[in-house]
Amino acid sequence: MKGDASLNRARMNILTIRPATPADLPAITEIYAHAVRTGTASYELEPPSLDEMTSRMEALLSRGYPYLAADDGGRLVGYAYAGPFRPRRAYRFMVEDSIYVAPDAQGRGVGGKLLRSLIAECERLGFRQIAAVIGDGSPNSASVKLHEALGFRHAGVLEGSGYKHGRWLDTIFMQLALNGGAATPPDPDSLPERLFRQGL
Repeated sequence: MKGDASLNRARMNILTIRPATPADLPAITEIYAHAVRTGTASYELEPPSLDEMTSRMEALLSRGYPYLAADDGGRLVGYAYAGPFRPRRAYRFMVEDSIYVAPDAQGRGVGGKLLRSLIAECERLGFRQIAAVIGDGSPNSASVKLHEALGFRHAGVLEGSGYKHGRWLDTIFMQLALNGGAATPPDPDSLPERLFRQGL
């Protein structure tokens, strides 16, 4: 057991968080497919195809939203991205995060490294709020605890809002303010304002 723990620590030392690229999409698609088929964090019922996942990535990257990969010695073991919280343009300063980790990499701190890096990128880009919309949320869920540990506050619960794998699911909303939140006017040089001026 001690040897296994030492190996895990050694492997974590080579974990890097980097921008995701189209070359990562087969692994990203596989990780997400497993989450859709076996879990309740995503409310999709059928895993999207590689083509669909490619379109989703392109839609985010083409507008400058952050999309990150967790690379463990050349193997992608997780990914995270932030996208528009809602399409209506007054929401432009708020993003919603998504984080998925390969089954055999869970419990090794990969999700925490991804979320920390994602928060930093969203702050750098000038966003003011990050929302976490956590499917099958409960106070003891790993995702809720992760977001709490990184400063997210609870913002509400939609009870019985999903039905998957034969049971009703609650959805938890959590929120983190960035760059002063609502205390200061928008930054005209921020990504959301630049997109707004471009009509995007």
